[in-house]
Amino acid sequence: PGDHQYISFKQLHEHVCRFANILKKHGVSKGDRVTIYMPMVPEAAYAMLACARIGAVHSVVFGGFSPDALAGRIKDCDSPYLITADEGVRGGKTIPLKANVDKALEQCPDVKSVIMITRTGANVAMKTGRDFVYEDEIKTVDANCAPEPMNAEDPLFILYTSGSTGKPKGVLHTTGGYLVYASMTHEYVFDIQEDDVYWCTADVGWVTGHSYIVYGPLANGTTTVMFEGVPTYPDASRFWQVVDTHKINSFYTAPTAIRALMREGDGPVNSTSRKSLRILGSVGEPINPEAWLWYYHIIGEDRCPIVDTWWQTETGGIMITPLPGATAMKPGSATRPFFGIKPELVNADGTVLTGAIEGNLCIADSWPGQARTLYGDHDRFVETYFSTYDGKYFTGDGCRRDADGYYWITGRVDDVINISGHRMGTAEVESALVAHPSVAEAAVVGYPHDIKGQGIYAYVILNAGTPPCAELEKELVQQVRSEIGPIASPDLIQICPGLPKTRSGKIMRRILRKIAANDFGNLGDISTLA
Repeated sequence: PGDHQYISFKQLHEHVCRFANILKKHGVSKGDRVTIYMPMVPEAAYAMLACARIGAVHSVVFGGFSPDALAGRIKDCDSPYLITADEGVRGGKTIPLKANVDKALEQCPDVKSVIMITRTGANVAMKTGRDFVYEDEIKTVDANCAPEPMNAEDPLFILYTSGSTGKPKGVLHTTGGYLVYASMTHEYVFDIQEDDVYWCTADVGWVTGHSYIVYGPLANGTTTVMFEGVPTYPDASRFWQVVDTHKINSFYTAPTAIRALMREGDGPVNSTSRKSLRILGSVGEPINPEAWLWYYHIIGEDRCPIVDTWWQTETGGIMITPLPGATAMKPGSATRPFFGIKPELVNADGTVLTGAIEGNLCIADSWPGQARTLYGDHDRFVETYFSTYDGKYFTGDGCRRDADGYYWITGRVDDVINISGHRMGTAEVESALVAHPSVAEAAVVGYPHDIKGQGIYAYVILNAGTPPCAELEKELVQQVRSEIGPIASPDLIQICPGLPKTRSGKIMRRILRKIAANDFGNLGDISTLA
């Protein structure tokens, strides 16, 4: 926890140029794909920016992924170059990154060069002629590297996102539009001021880390914080200690982290000051009102607006969001579209719905940050995003628009349950369950029901120290009945110690649906399972 370093823009420029020259020395040129499999250390950002400087296309693979998942992503984009570290450090534990690379490359004989950064100094295997130590290589190159001229539509990066079926999708973003959109959304959504210190707690292995740790903030000349660790190590006040130490003004994290910290109570928060905080943000999934209120009242002490942002890997940047100080907030609502974004709600037939209503969320017109294709599979790109509703980008999310024109994301469309002909978003039921004082987290899925077509199956994690009992299950059913109505009453409640999540913290409801339906043999792509 005591380790930190400050890097100026001048120092960053030199690091990036030297790293770019290392890549050139190893034969990397414009258009080549470079896989980055790194912990959350500054060299991860140097590597990304070094690729951008010479026109190479980076493909960052989250450092928590398995050797098989890494190999699949290397092969899919035909990447001959890889950047990694000896080990990662997370929550007091080491992650054997180089060992994972060695195992993955047994399936990838075409990889020519591996550049390894020394993070822990662990004794790792090195293959002569293929593996090179970054600290040795950097001594052999100079600090000047002219940037490669790029067209606006030249590829900047590929980032894999898991598909509900089949292999992961290599989402491709381009140079001009993506950078315009990442920088603009970062500036306006977080009301960035000249001397702000901004912290997004994501990992660079996810799009949030690309857009709102590296590209957006640095394009705006903002001081951006990179954090290697977890919110609860060595204790549950770690985030707020970092906020106090580095005088963070804007803080951007995920609902799953907020719920994990909320579970530990107010004590770890109240042991810190957090006076520097000005804006709080939420990203990754809809935030339930209970967690929103805790975030607002306890973390922000009723003085920091919350920007509850909705967007996707494919959108490149934030699409629906409050603007701090300008948009009246509603707990759990992403509120209104960002400038130029045209959301539409449509029904199953594609009819555009007006007024206060619920439907499938589409985007009706283009925006600068949108993905241009899936690498090597444009047909799948068209099929996945543009074939469901003609002329529109289909997000795959369900959404409700209220009478004030505010948007409420109800979850993935495949997270909508149809009970006796009534459509219900799982997020609503989950919020009702989490509103119970004994519940830390909940996930709700539909399962086959002989009478209703679909029943409601609720997986519930209790707060620390709360014992499960039949009486509590009755209370939870009653809680949902009173919050939503009898139609939403859970048919089955399973108290469980944890939930299957992606490594970015999203609950993998697809797996929970399979379990609820007793379909254990067909779990689909689980390469992103933490």
